[in-house]
Amino acid sequence: MIEIYPTPDHVAAFRISGRLTGKDYETVTSEVRARLGRHEKLGVLVDLSEFEDITPEAAWKDIRFSFSLIGELKRFPREAVISDKQWVRVFATIAGPLVPYVTIRVFGSEEREAALAWVAEVPQGA
Repeated sequence: MIEIYPTPDHVAAFRISGRLTGKDYETVTSEVRARLGRHEKLGVLVDLSEFEDITPEAAWKDIRFSFSLIGELKRFPREAVISDKQWVRVFATIAGPLVPYVTIRVFGSEEREAALAWVAEVPQGA
């Protein structure tokens, strides 16, 4: 299930709980594409504190969407992941240095406001 957090327009923020489906993932891609149409750069926040798993369809859509944006990574300079699950924290920590131009930072579930403030500091313009 996807919940879109209310945020400044240059921030795309989602709470993913339970099992992420292909239809849920389409909500994410639509929201990100719409905001990219209005802003040069986006901060991204993903709250995975209640995430359980992902369907194969959603995983495939995630891979395809991620690759479609590979040339635009500079447009996502800050990505916050919220989770207390150790495997999510480890994955985000390992993935961070592998994604050029993007700083990925992990926050605990009690730090949602700090995570939102951090991603909202994305400078606009070139």
